[in-house]
Amino acid sequence: MKDASPANAPLEIFLSDYTPPAYLVDTVELVFKLHPTATRVISKIAFRPNPEAMDRTFYLHGEQLKLIWAKIDGKDAQAKVTDLGLTAQAPDAPFIFEAEVEISPQTNTALEGLYMSNGMYCTQCEAEGFRKITYYPDRPDVMGVFTVTIEGDEKVKLSNGNDLGGGKWHDPWPKPAYLFALVAGDLVNHPDTFTTMSGKEVELNIWVRKGDLNKCAFGMDALKRSMKWDEEVYGREYDLDLFNIVAVDDFNMGAMENKGLNIFNSSAVLASPETSTDANFERIEAIIAHEYFHNWTGNRITCRDWFQLCLKEGLTVYRDSQFTADERSPAVKRIEDVIALRARQFREDNGPLAHPVRPESFVEINNFYTATVYEKGAEVIGMLKTLIGDEDYYKGCDLYFTRHDGQACTIEDWLACFEEVTGRDLTQFKLWYSQAGTPRVGVKEAWKDGTYTLTFTQHTPPTPGQDTKDPKVIPIAVGLLNDAGEEVHATRICEVTDEVHAFRFTGLDAKPVPSINRGFSAPIILEQDQDNATRAFLLANDTDPFNKWEAGRALARDVMIRMVTEDATPDQAYLDALLAVARDDTLDPAFKALVFSTPSADDIAQALFDGGVTPDPTKIYHVTQTLRQSVAHAMQDTLPRIYAEMQVDGPFSPDAEAAGKRAWGNVALSLLTRLDGGAQARAQFESADNMTQQLSALGALLRAEVGEDASKAFYEQWKDDRLVIDKWFSMQVTYAKLAAAPATAKALTNHPDFDMTNPNRFRAVFGALAGNTAGFHSPDGSGYALLADWLIKLDAKNPQTAARMSTAFETWKRYDADRQGMMREALERMKAAPNLSGDLLEMVTRILNA
Repeated sequence: MKDASPANAPLEIFLSDYTPPAYLVDTVELVFKLHPTATRVISKIAFRPNPEAMDRTFYLHGEQLKLIWAKIDGKDAQAKVTDLGLTAQAPDAPFIFEAEVEISPQTNTALEGLYMSNGMYCTQCEAEGFRKITYYPDRPDVMGVFTVTIEGDEKVKLSNGNDLGGGKWHDPWPKPAYLFALVAGDLVNHPDTFTTMSGKEVELNIWVRKGDLNKCAFGMDALKRSMKWDEEVYGREYDLDLFNIVAVDDFNMGAMENKGLNIFNSSAVLASPETSTDANFERIEAIIAHEYFHNWTGNRITCRDWFQLCLKEGLTVYRDSQFTADERSPAVKRIEDVIALRARQFREDNGPLAHPVRPESFVEINNFYTATVYEKGAEVIGMLKTLIGDEDYYKGCDLYFTRHDGQACTIEDWLACFEEVTGRDLTQFKLWYSQAGTPRVGVKEAWKDGTYTLTFTQHTPPTPGQDTKDPKVIPIAVGLLNDAGEEVHATRICEVTDEVHAFRFTGLDAKPVPSINRGFSAPIILEQDQDNATRAFLLANDTDPFNKWEAGRALARDVMIRMVTEDATPDQAYLDALLAVARDDTLDPAFKALVFSTPSADDIAQALFDGGVTPDPTKIYHVTQTLRQSVAHAMQDTLPRIYAEMQVDGPFSPDAEAAGKRAWGNVALSLLTRLDGGAQARAQFESADNMTQQLSALGALLRAEVGEDASKAFYEQWKDDRLVIDKWFSMQVTYAKLAAAPATAKALTNHPDFDMTNPNRFRAVFGALAGNTAGFHSPDGSGYALLADWLIKLDAKNPQTAARMSTAFETWKRYDADRQGMMREALERMKAAPNLSGDLLEMVTRILNA
């Protein structure tokens, strides 16, 4: 591994320094002679000079490669090789470059490039993994037509495109190297077919290990529904004869959209009622849709450079959110998306790792696969659609697909299509791509003579490298209700474009109650003077499902903050409002379950910090438990009825209706367990015929500290199922009490089933530790020290996963001096570790520079 100490850390790369590639690629022919430690890769690449290039240096990226030979037009290339690439003299005319290299997949623990997972060869090339396979201009704006031959004894040999037989594959669509894929191993397939809207039959396969064939049916169904949805909503048809998905146990991310050969983390594709929860099913459905939708938004049209990553990821996240909303519940999906956005992206925007949706620079591109690029990028697409309307949005998309098919594009290319369709200047809207931070939007009300005025102010706090911000275009959806809870003004989109912007509503009989930012129409922090009586009114009466939930969330947050800062008791108005929601049989059970989820410890800590109060994670934990106990007591007469009515009869179905009933029933179970000592939870655990019910019961028992026997029984039942045991590892740490969490996590690292080289297993332990706020922030600093120890160990093997998990420290400036000192010490220790990767070094440095 390269030494990435500060003296020789990787250079910072800037968007403003972009230059076109010196040479373009027409065709690529690759031959793989597979061997665990000595795979030979023979390449034959047809290059031609780029007329738009500013220089003619022939440079190919290449890392951890052993060059055997290299030729240009059949003659020795006399190449000069460094640890990062190869240079040679090339003619100022089309030519053929050929090379043979040797690589070692078996020792590639970084899981980037060509590596092995339990005896299976597989690849991960995004963002810059292809350079660890062979010498190539490894940048997204160099696209070529690939033909691949795989030689070896493996039963199944797969690559991109169409199968020519005999281990040979051809992809007719030009693609950048980051979309290259290869898989070879002892696999079996779950086959199916799909007929496209033009009548072409496409062969579909999900490839898995022999023991996993019974977990493929749901994934295949999700794939077919995704293909149909993309045709019906976006008019996008699949363009190859074959579509393959492969499940891989060792994978840094959820999945990868390689053209015609999607590679998935096993956890993101394998599902069965016995081993997967409702949340797993929904996640699998969304990820399969996401990767399929990339076929057009990412593959057929890709990014000019990695600064444009949101062009494919933000757009595709938005598309997969649309799909899930259509397949399930739009209201529930929107709420779930906002919960995730606030937990991950708002936290990112508010800390040392803040960056624009389109960053201006990076050191390691792997560190910019962030919630800002993905989730905030999707919110920007949603705002664009809100501003211009559905009809013009889809017209603009059609123009984008037609104009830029086969190209590597920029945000400017994307927005230009909508400017052309609408005649609208989107220059100010583009600030959402270039300015970091979450806008704070204040609102004041005025009422006079039948006219109601809302005056909005906008301000975005400074972020690293951006002290001042210009006003953005912010679409705020507003509805008005009367005292009886009736709509007196239909939802209006107020386009806030200035620092101060007023909107008037006329012809009203009385001062209304406003419902602001309906559907979370803009990713902002709304600063609104609103008392708890108004929040309770909106929770009971708002016709917008998101704002109905938001009112309950704000009510809960206010109650918890006063419990922390004033030692107040749980507010009776809040408890009464929850009881009213529980008794309202017109509401979706899944929605009720979301209303009853209290704000997270991190959410409360941030709210306290924003209010000038230093948060105490231990006190927040105790307040959360006290409030939940109070809710349980307030509802003790209602809970048994809810639990009984939410039991789902008949065979298991992962559909939204059944999943919603289970979610609401398990909220009731969790509360009941606080009253009955776990009797009902123990009965459910023992009788459950699906993982949702079994795991929910186990969680309730562990939370009540009466789940030790159930936990042991769960492990014995599922110890041979790697994905279920990931859940077991996670639950041990998630439900560990307070300061016991670090010790529990440390003990689990000595468990015979713990494997730090498997990202899923590592995240199951240490992701759970970071998520256990009170435990991670244990006053003795043991959580910080333990995570730092293991990130240093992991970095030597898998820098990407180590760097991503270091974000657990990003809020270190939020806490008291003692905790800050211990977190700084942990961060400094990581930074000083010998041979630290550039990935982790960059993250730790940015966090320390808060």
